[in-house]
Amino acid sequence: MTDVPVKVLIVDDEPLARRHLRTILAADPDVVVAGEAANGREAIQMIAKLAPDLVLLDIQMPELDGFSVVAQLDPQHMPMIVFVTAHDSYALKAFDVHAVDYVLKPVARDRLLQAVAHAKIRLTSPERASAAADIRRLVEEMRGSRASDRLAIRVDGKHLLLPTESIDWIEAVDDYVRIHIGKTSHLVRATLASFQLRLPAAFMRIHRSAIVNTTRIKEVFPNEQGDYRITLHDGTRLPSGRSYRGAVADFLRSLTV
Repeated sequence: MTDVPVKVLIVDDEPLARRHLRTILAADPDVVVAGEAANGREAIQMIAKLAPDLVLLDIQMPELDGFSVVAQLDPQHMPMIVFVTAHDSYALKAFDVHAVDYVLKPVARDRLLQAVAHAKIRLTSPERASAAADIRRLVEEMRGSRASDRLAIRVDGKHLLLPTESIDWIEAVDDYVRIHIGKTSHLVRATLASFQLRLPAAFMRIHRSAIVNTTRIKEVFPNEQGDYRITLHDGTRLPSGRSYRGAVADFLRSLTV
C-alpha cells in the first residue's frame, strides 16, 4: 500500500450505483473513499471541501450533469476524473479522442479497477496537468455540441433533420426516445442523456424519462409533495421527478418578476 492513499469521491444519483462502486474500490488497498455525492451540486461542494485525488463521476444526473460539474471546477485544482456512463457512441468517441478515461454502466469490477490504476499512475506523473487539460477540452466539446439548432435522426433509411425549436418534448421509452413535434412523433434508438447533450439551453430535464422545450410550457402547478405538473401549450401534461424539482424551481425563479 502507498504511504498516502488515493482519496476518491463517488458521484452518482443512484444509491445502489454508489454502493456498487464503493464495494469494488474496497478491493484496492491504495484507495480510500472520502465521500459520496448524490447530484452535481453536492459534487461541486464536496470536491471543494474534500479535495479528492480522483472523482468517479456519473454523467447523467439531475440538475447538473457530469460535464456541467467539471465545467464549474477550478482548472488549477482539477482532480483526476473517471466518467461513469451508460453506452453512448458519441460520448465514447469523444472520450477516446481526448484520452479521458471512462467506465460503462453496468460497471464491471476489473474495468473500474483498471481505470483507477491508470488514474493513480497519472496522479504521480507529469501527465497530471495534461490530463486536466484533456478533461477540459472534452467538456468544452461536449457542451458545445448542445448549441446545435438541428438534430439529425435516422427514419425509414434516411436522415431527417429536425430544427430543435420545433420539438415540444422528448421522452424515454425503454431503449428508445420518442421525439414529440406537434401531432407527429419519431421513435429513435438512443438514450435521453445523449439527446440532452445535443440540445440548446431552452430544453430542461424534468424527469428521468422526459425533457421539455421550456418555450412550450404554458403552466406549472406545484403539488403537495413539492413536485410539479407541467402543462404544455398543446395540452400535454407531464410530471416532474423528485430529483428534478430543483431544476424546475430554478427555471421558475429565472422568469419571476
